[in-house]
Amino acid sequence: MPLLPHAYRVTKYDPADRAPDGTYRGTQDTDSDHGPVEAAYLAAIDAFARESGVDLLTVREPQVFGGSAHFGREPAVEGYGLTGLFPDGPAGFHDGTRVTLPVALELVRGMLRGDGPYCRLEAAEEGRDVFALQVGWDLYVYVGSRTACGAAVARARELGIFAEPVEVSPYDPELDGPYELRAADEGFWERVRASAARGEAGLVEEQHAWTRWHRIEGGGDVGGRLGALRAGLTPRTLLNVWPGLSADTAGLIAGLPEEFSLECVWEDADGRISGGLVDEEDRAELVEVLAGARAAALLPVYADERNPLFTGVLPDPDGVVRARWQV
Repeated sequence: MPLLPHAYRVTKYDPADRAPDGTYRGTQDTDSDHGPVEAAYLAAIDAFARESGVDLLTVREPQVFGGSAHFGREPAVEGYGLTGLFPDGPAGFHDGTRVTLPVALELVRGMLRGDGPYCRLEAAEEGRDVFALQVGWDLYVYVGSRTACGAAVARARELGIFAEPVEVSPYDPELDGPYELRAADEGFWERVRASAARGEAGLVEEQHAWTRWHRIEGGGDVGGRLGALRAGLTPRTLLNVWPGLSADTAGLIAGLPEEFSLECVWEDADGRISGGLVDEEDRAELVEVLAGARAAALLPVYADERNPLFTGVLPDPDGVVRARWQV
């Protein structure tokens, strides 16, 4: 979609304290105070949304810190900072979820603190964007609107916050891309079924705000297993299909180089499948975990080495892919 005609950079940093190249030279730190300054940010954002006529926003490209946690470590914040925000808990935090303005402001609070969720927030009417919000590094917030928000700019000033017009947000999705638009449609699932039946595909990686793993190989009804899997998928998720887990966990350990950075996926004795990042510092813990695992896989983490068998993006119920996955 075209960029919104009005964009603002909303910060606590006084423009008078910037060097000619735009670099901030003042004394403000880059952390949220969890107090009056944070509250001023939220009140200013609220003013921009209301002047734009927005009271419902859509979550886009959600992530959670800890969603791809390092091996064996818990999320930094219980519930990923999403507890109480969605009726169905953290699972409700997915691309396309619509939230009220108060819930959106709580998501922004978490992003300002950097301890839980991250997402873009957008609003559209009659098929066109009317409002967008992105939180960047160092408490830089960018607001886009179809409305010139003069009153909100003045309100920000009253709050001690600075709202400066900019040409475009550096986090605007129009500046990203290309996006992966291959639909996980019936043809995709038939391909998965046929590959699993041949003993090739055995593991499905479900990426949304965090990652879930699903084992699909084995004898019997492959179609039935895939049907159960599809029924529980998160909307707009990115699906990567991999070869199956190996029961030779000792062989996986023996094949590790001296230095490595990998993603370990394993099925424990109770049938639960987990995943996490692992490197040479985790070797002893990795040996212990895999010793009790039924099966496991060690997958590359670097983009130029990470090559699943095939990928697909879950379309909306009308068959249109609206998720903006970059692959």
